[in-house]
Amino acid sequence: MRSFIIGDIHGCYEELLELVAQMGVTADDRLISLGDLVDRGNQSKAVYEYFKNRPNSLVLMGNHERKHQRKILSYAQEIVKIQFGAAYETFLNWLDHLPYYYETEEAIIVHAFYEHDIVPEQQRQEVLCGATSGDRYLQEKYPEGKYWTDFYTGHKPIIYGHQVVGDLPKIYNNTYGIDTGACHGGYLTAIELPGFVLHQVRAKKDYWKEEQKKGQIPVLQAKNWPDMTFGEIDKQLDKLAYIEDHDIKSYLSEIRQWKEKLEAGYPSLKAKIDTLAQELLANHKEQFSREANKYAFKTYLFKSRSNNLKLEDLSKGLNTPNKIISIREQLG
Repeated sequence: MRSFIIGDIHGCYEELLELVAQMGVTADDRLISLGDLVDRGNQSKAVYEYFKNRPNSLVLMGNHERKHQRKILSYAQEIVKIQFGAAYETFLNWLDHLPYYYETEEAIIVHAFYEHDIVPEQQRQEVLCGATSGDRYLQEKYPEGKYWTDFYTGHKPIIYGHQVVGDLPKIYNNTYGIDTGACHGGYLTAIELPGFVLHQVRAKKDYWKEEQKKGQIPVLQAKNWPDMTFGEIDKQLDKLAYIEDHDIKSYLSEIRQWKEKLEAGYPSLKAKIDTLAQELLANHKEQFSREANKYAFKTYLFKSRSNNLKLEDLSKGLNTPNKIISIREQLG
């Protein structure tokens, strides 16, 4: 049986189909992705579905899959979450079953790193998949400027990806680095076993550069602005202040104006709460507590009755847009 190990695909679905056709892969051949199936490219969902639905296929856990699995979402993952839509939870469940390495008669296959002096089954998951913690761990183990491949002397070749090695695979010390930057406009590379035959197709464009620009507005719109604290909103706006794109700047400006308008409403909210408290005292003096307890913001009514309600109380307690919107609706 032939096995085809494909480097970091990163959502480059058209290139995947082109490479599979070029290699003449049949139903009897095993197709192995060494991880980073998704993110950065324009068709992550299609790549995932291809491997999920194709018999005789295997996907290893890459650092990008692990980010999704652990819900540590940066920009690339946020774009993919939007692309997946309702299928995202199913995708997350599927990730739980991905192995961290695979071994054939001819080679050991990992996504990223490999400790040169440890057997496969004792390797750390964070090292194999290229997580940030695994990278830090190896920095402590190996001298500065050295890579794990500099020390590997095993008889069985290791095939890995994760770090772009250029247009051609990096073959060194019986290791094969095959991330050739498909999502950046480079090549999608595969190794055919047995024989270690190399196959490549050129990517049609720099997908990640295109996706970064195209995905910014949808990602911003998908953020849960109403439930963020005003401090968190400020941090997000400050973090994105460098962006020069007109549409994005306009959207962020609308968010800032919306947030500032809500915050400017604290005095009027206090006035309405004070008015309501006075009405309850006038109309239900003996049953004030019973009437006040009917309101979700009863604490503020009791403070107001004692002439103790301050704007600081409102800004501290009503610190998200939704909290302000909710109390405004209750006050009519």
